[in-house]
Amino acid sequence: MEPTKPKVPGEAVRLYNLFIHGEISRRAFVDGIQKFATAGLAAGAIIEALMPNYAAGQQVTKNDDRIKATYETVPSPQGNGSIKGYFVRPVSADTRSETPSKLPGVIVVHENRGLNPHIEDIARRFALANFMAFAPDGLTSLGGFPGDDYHGGLLFNKVDSKKMTEDFVAAAKWLKARPDCTGKIGATGFCYGGGIANTLAVRLGAELGAAAPYYGAVPQPASDIANIKAAILVHHGALDTRLAGTWPAYDAALKAAGVPHEGYIYPDCVHGFNCDATPERYNKAASDLAWQRTIAWFNKYVAA
Repeated sequence: MEPTKPKVPGEAVRLYNLFIHGEISRRAFVDGIQKFATAGLAAGAIIEALMPNYAAGQQVTKNDDRIKATYETVPSPQGNGSIKGYFVRPVSADTRSETPSKLPGVIVVHENRGLNPHIEDIARRFALANFMAFAPDGLTSLGGFPGDDYHGGLLFNKVDSKKMTEDFVAAAKWLKARPDCTGKIGATGFCYGGGIANTLAVRLGAELGAAAPYYGAVPQPASDIANIKAAILVHHGALDTRLAGTWPAYDAALKAAGVPHEGYIYPDCVHGFNCDATPERYNKAASDLAWQRTIAWFNKYVAA
């Protein structure tokens, strides 16, 4: 029998979330972790446990024969000139035939580190659910995701945030206008990407069928919520109190705007609970349930 692995303290997970969101420095993060080192769990082991392991979290391989994936570059004249992204479809959508089947689309927006392997995996999962998925890389203008989240976060802070938003708007409009798309699209995203999913709902109005933001910031100013026409499905972790606490007001504003919407607060879940590449934050039961709800939501409001 394998020995029981010591549990990473919850406060260490909180420090990791502060670090990846740029609220504390790398030095402050490492110094903070040192306080939790014990005879059974050294500081280095805690840090390693908190870092992403993309291979371990992968659910659909890049060479899965059920999908067809390419990298596409989309013009973004109001943003950074162009934005590159990962485009995935089920292989059954054969665009070589005279009458290719059209699919609904989903924009998948990354966290504040760029298009990392986990977000590409999420896009592949959507393809297996019979959507065409496009996961743009907000770091395109600086060369794209650099290969690790730490350096991705540093690059992220160097991109003009307003121009990056315009890049995602351009990506969504490109997906919607594709001849092999039904013209119906949804948007989802995680953390920063969850906020962008909400922003796309504001910016695109009736052009967006649905949005499913995961632990994302609500639109600002709040008056913008009246512009939303897409059906909104919100996911938050209960322990992510700052963002979960925004749900009651968002719920009330969506209700006042007559927008179809639902919101779920998942017990015992931290920020990033959906990310199986970071096992100390990941909550499988909640992640699976949120995914089932998201696919059902998009099937109802985007695929129908």
